[in-house]
Amino acid sequence: MENRGIEDMFDFRRFPKDAVLLLLLLIYSPVGICLMLIRIFIGVHVFLVSCALPESFARRFIVRVMCSVLGMHVRQKNPRSRDRNTKLYTCNHVTEFDHNIINLLTPCHTPQLEGSTGFVCWARGFMEIHSASGQEAVGESLQRYCSTEGTPPLLLFPEEETTNGRAGLLKFSSWPFSLTDSIQPVALRVTRPLIALSTPDSSWLKELLWTFFVPCTVYHVSWLPPVSRQEGESMQEFANKAQELLAGELGLVSTKITKADKAEHIKRKRHAVPQTSTSVRPGSIGLGFMVQSLGTDDHRITKMAQQVKDVLPHVPLNVIAKDLAKTNCVDTTITNLLENKDDSPMEATGTSSFGSSRNSSYSSGPAPTITPAAQSFGRSPVDRHLSLQERKEALYNFARRRYIEKHGLDQEDSH
Repeated sequence: MENRGIEDMFDFRRFPKDAVLLLLLLIYSPVGICLMLIRIFIGVHVFLVSCALPESFARRFIVRVMCSVLGMHVRQKNPRSRDRNTKLYTCNHVTEFDHNIINLLTPCHTPQLEGSTGFVCWARGFMEIHSASGQEAVGESLQRYCSTEGTPPLLLFPEEETTNGRAGLLKFSSWPFSLTDSIQPVALRVTRPLIALSTPDSSWLKELLWTFFVPCTVYHVSWLPPVSRQEGESMQEFANKAQELLAGELGLVSTKITKADKAEHIKRKRHAVPQTSTSVRPGSIGLGFMVQSLGTDDHRITKMAQQVKDVLPHVPLNVIAKDLAKTNCVDTTITNLLENKDDSPMEATGTSSFGSSRNSSYSSGPAPTITPAAQSFGRSPVDRHLSLQERKEALYNFARRRYIEKHGLDQEDSH
């Protein structure tokens, strides 16, 4: 699947792009904040009730009604298709609370394969296992669990990561299908107004607060008939078959994108942030606003202005950006600033303070000299070229000396 397909499978923006929806969200925000505070108080009681009552149909019914007050509504389709003899449910993964929702409909256990352990693991409804010994040992432990009589079924998410549930399914991992020869697919579709269901960088606690904030989150659970592995069928083929069944039920695309591909895509998006937003020098904080004030949205101007600023740190950024908007060339702008081509007071002050402050800053070492600009415009192209080359050579020598003095290098080390 192409990169655009990966983008469609995950929501990297919490809020909608549509202006009308943003306005509705802004209007709803005071109500949502009050609703979130009330639901936090009610949520504590839901947790206490779920801990106090023994596992039974009555407990699941009471907790399900209380979860509806919290904004988590559950609807199921084809409940009679659920096979009570099946020891493994496989479901697509959309939110951090999918296992809690399925557990409201039928008793099941979901092992915690990654993340926190101890009380937090238990409070979130996970079954804690010792996953530090490796995936093979975990598989053997879960296989023994499935073969034990009287234990509730296991609920596993072969995608191993969440998606937005609108575009496609991640490639199913094969190891869950090695636990038993028969599985029951569970199709999950989640809808929510105003904001996205989840974002890659958000924790489960933030997602819980956003769930309390929105009016409601509706979970649609559809039970598919059990599927058995055929003779001679490999575990990956069995996993692919289950993936195709769920994709067909949900109307999604069955992709080959894996959990690792999602992690790599998120990493690339983080590193795609412009360099000026992560490593901006103190003097260039307002550079983006200055460029916009000059009537251009070209990020190249920002990058080129930073290059000029590195060489001429005492020239005002508005002067650099203004000249770059005219020349669109770093070398030409540096030459113009060194020559003080425009006689405006701001530019003259910037270029003159450059020379004086340089001498005072590096008074302890040999003062660098810059070849002055020609007093008159050369009469021939050769004279003008030589003058420009001399200025460039002097400028590069000055920048080199400045780098050596800044980092405390010896003259011989820089060659």
